[in-house]
Order: sequence, then structure tokens, then C-alpha cells
Amino acid sequence: MGRFSLPDEKPPGLDKPGTVTFIKAMSKVNTAVFKLTNGRLGAKWRVGEGFKKPPPILLLEHIGRKSGKTFTAPLVYQVDGPNLIVVASQGGLPKNPQWYDNLIANPDTVVHLRKDKNRKVRARVTEGEERAALWDTMVDLYSDFQKYDKWTDREIPIVVLEPR
Repeated sequence: MGRFSLPDEKPPGLDKPGTVTFIKAMSKVNTAVFKLTNGRLGAKWRVGEGFKKPPPILLLEHIGRKSGKTFTAPLVYQVDGPNLIVVASQGGLPKNPQWYDNLIANPDTVVHLRKDKNRKVRARVTEGEERAALWDTMVDLYSDFQKYDKWTDREIPIVVLEPR
């Protein structure tokens, strides 16, 4: 394991409520920095294997399925033709992230890329062979997704954000 690598085995305490609180706080910081600098900072993921090969970050807006409020989540993404691909890994936690459930309820949304603000997209969850192929692509982009998958019992969803 390298200096900035994540462990192969599930870290102790990963399932504790404080972990979700920490992830949400760091997401808010990343989002604020991205917005403040128009993506000059905060547009690359530099955690774990991301220190060696930082993947790009987009900001995903999502509408709360209960509150109706707009939230923003920074996510690693991959370009696939006209589509953008994101992974609902939440660092290998046992539950899907809030943004995923919100997108199921309200799939029409907006993403912000470093040089492309306010891109209108519609979210679609992948299944079967499509999911398997995109999973391999996303692991090539950020290999720690494989560790997150090993740390959780759920199948980590992959979402395609199609232009609308």
C-alpha cells in the first residue's frame, strides 16, 4: 500500500454515522471551492489513487425527494460520447448516497463542469451488460472504485447522465 493509497480491507468505523457527516462536510468544501474558482480548483479528485492519476469532478445538482430543496454533489465522472457517467459509491458505505435516491425521484437535472456550466441532463441507472462495461471503464478511471465495491454488500449503481 502506497503513501496515499486506501486500504484493501474495509476500514474500521466506515459504517459509523460520523463517516457520512465527514463525507458531506468535505463535499460542501469541494463544491464551494469549485464554485468560487469556476473549477480551477476542486475539479480533480485527489484521494487514494487520485493522488497519482486525478480523475475529473463535476457538480451534480439534485432536488431533494422529500424537501424539494436543491443540493449539489461533487462527483468523479467519465465522458462517454455525449453522456457523462457517475458512480454512486459513497466511498463503499452500506447505503447509496442521497443524490442517487434524489435522482431516481427527479431525473432531470443540471451538472456543472469546469468549462461547461449548467449542462441539462437526464439521469438513467444502468443494468446488466451496460453496467458491467461501464463499471470496468470507471475502475480504469479511478481504481479505488474496486475497493469501495469490496467494502460494501450492495451493488454500486452507475448512472448515465444523458443530454436533454
